[in-house]
Parts: sequence; C-alpha cells; structure tokens
Amino acid sequence: MMKIKKRIQLIDQHDKNFMYGGKFGGNFIPETLKKPIDDLTELFAKLRKDKKFLKQRDYYFENYVGVPTPFIKLENLTKHLGGAQIYAKVVSEANGGAHKIYNATVHCLIAKRAGKKYIVGDTGAGYAGKMLSMAAKKFGLKCKIFMGSKDIKRQRPNVEAIKNNGAQIVPVNSGSQTLVDAVSECMRYWVSNCDTTHMCVGSTVGPNIFIKICAWSTAQISRELMSQVQEEFGKIPHKLKLLNCVGGGSSAMGFWNEFMDTSAEFVGVEAGGPKNSKLHAAPLTNGSKIGILHGAAQYVVQDKEGQISSTESISAGLDYPGISPLHCFLKDTKRAKYVSVTDEEALNAYKLVSKLENISPSLEPSHAFAQAIKIAPRLNSSNIIIVNSCGDSLKDKDIIKSRLGTYIR
Repeated sequence: MMKIKKRIQLIDQHDKNFMYGGKFGGNFIPETLKKPIDDLTELFAKLRKDKKFLKQRDYYFENYVGVPTPFIKLENLTKHLGGAQIYAKVVSEANGGAHKIYNATVHCLIAKRAGKKYIVGDTGAGYAGKMLSMAAKKFGLKCKIFMGSKDIKRQRPNVEAIKNNGAQIVPVNSGSQTLVDAVSECMRYWVSNCDTTHMCVGSTVGPNIFIKICAWSTAQISRELMSQVQEEFGKIPHKLKLLNCVGGGSSAMGFWNEFMDTSAEFVGVEAGGPKNSKLHAAPLTNGSKIGILHGAAQYVVQDKEGQISSTESISAGLDYPGISPLHCFLKDTKRAKYVSVTDEEALNAYKLVSKLENISPSLEPSHAFAQAIKIAPRLNSSNIIIVNSCGDSLKDKDIIKSRLGTYIR
C-alpha cells in the first residue's frame, strides 16, 4: 500500500529511480539530457546542505522577495458566508505579485553557483516568466522565456513586464500554444545549450530535479504560515483546511509542505473549465490515466489513444494537461483531496472576494476561493479555512473586464 513517511521531506520520498510510490515521477529523458540532469541533481544535493548557500537564500528571501507575506482573516467574507472562519495567506504581496518569485530566485542563485551566464524558463500565466526575468536582472543573468502564443495574447501585463526586465520572449506556436508547449520548447532549447545555460522549470513538473528545486523553494510559504498560524491560534487548529489552486502544483506544494505531518486537511482545486464544455484542465478529478509528460509519469488529460488532449481554462496558470507527480502521490495516498471548479465559479469568487476584502486574487487562486465559498456555509465556526492567495489579479485585468464588464481592485 502506498504511504507517506513521516519526518521525511515529501520531495525525498522517491525510490532509486526517482519514482514516488513506485508510480509517479522519474526521469524519462533523452540521453542528451542525462549528464546535465545528473550534474544539476548532484549540485542541488550539495547546496541543500551548504550553510553559505542557505544563508544567501534566506537573505534574498527577506530582502528581495519580501518575506514573510501577510496572513489575514477575511472578516467580511466570513460574515457574508457564515459558518467557517476564512483566512488568506496573501502570497501575492511578495515581490512581483506571485509565489513564482521563490523558485525563480533560487534558480538564479543555483545558476550563479554553477557558473552559468544564461537562464531560460517557461511560463503560462506569465508569472513564472515575469519572476524569472526579474531575478535574472537582479543577479546579472541573460534571460529567455518560452511562452505559448495564446498565453501571450491573454496575459499582456506580464508579457510587458518580462520585456521591461530585459528578457527575450520566445513565442511558441506549436500545439495548443499554451504552457504545455512552452515547457516542451524550453526543454528542447536547453538540450542544445546546457553547457552555458541553466533551465528553470516554473512549477513542480518535469524531471525529478526540477520538481525538487521548485517544491523546496516554495516551501518558504508554509514555513511562514506555520509560525503565523501558531501565533494566531496558539496551536494548529484541530479543524484546519488548507485550500490551494492546482495547475502544475507549485504553490500548493509550498503551502502544504510544513503541515504534512499534521492533521490539517489539504484541498487542491483544479480548473474545471467552462461550465457547459467537456474541456477542462483537471486530470486528478476527471479520471485521467497515467502518462508521461515532460519527462515524468503523472496523471495526464489524454484521449483513448494516449495522446495529450486539449485543455481549457480561463486561468492560463492552471491550463495544463498534467499535474506534479507529488500531487499524484498525495492523491493516491489520500493525504490530499482534489476537486474542480468552473471558469464561471472562479470569476464569481474573484468578484465577491475583491468586493468584500482588500485583496484582489488572480484567476488561479480565485478557483480556491470558489471552493472556500462553496464549503464555508456548511461548516461551523470551529472550522478554519485558509486560502493561498498566490497571485494578484492585475495580469487578468483584460480577461476579467471582458467577462464581467468591470475590473475590481
């Protein structure tokens, strides 16, 4: 029976083939990638134990990323809904407006330690690209961002930010022209340029080392939250639910990591797509089968022939056919529960939260807020719901305005 081990970091609970639970993850990569992946794996294993590197990471987290981010009670939303008490970890207050800055900062520090002058990355919602371009500029690295043409059109504010940071955007016109294709093209580029270039995968997907680096970097969120929760309640509440949107899965891994050995309930919220459509980006809640995507085994949205199916979500950051092997592992061990909400529910959640509270979540965390809005009235006040508000709505201004006729901030 598949089990999660206590007192061992989740990212380290793989076998010698880098598989979690014997089913998920691994390094399904071409021979040309084997050496750079092995080299990066060896380097990261050393840096995790390097006191100088850890001190450097913590310095930039505090003085560049801007930790800790706020933890607040959503008094008006709680009163409006009745039932459970609702809180938010406002990670969107981090430098750049989203959780992606943690991973980007660490990758740039690793690139510098490895002696690389160039860094490349993928992006969907534009946050991973924006943050990597910011960090690259900060640390003096030349940066190239691969982004699907569809996403370039719908995430204009972040595209402009990437360009303003001096990074080059490479439009990806193949396939669905979204995140899945951006990751593929970024990896192809790195194969040919790995001697001079470091690659940053923007989420907990891809070959094992990229899953590890991303989850390890974003774990800062839950380290902060653990202290903030204990300060607020004096202990970890008995009826605690941690709600997080899930696309690739990086923000959720960062949000849940330190609570893995507690009784806290983890709820991951996938993108259910348009209300009256069969298209979605929710492999965990729609019975998807295991497949190989971007070098790792995971649940993948696919057709009867095993080919990747088209996905659809109003949220570019959740519009991905796969899911981190770590989330597959959490689902099959029943440590986390996964649900999905529609585009319309996410939009309505954005509208309500932005109207009642002094935060304006992007369409990604609006999916998690939609689930909170669903369940809070059914629970009594002894239940504590915390939502990771991991992105700011500014990047979605055009989409929101076109769908709702107005933009609230």
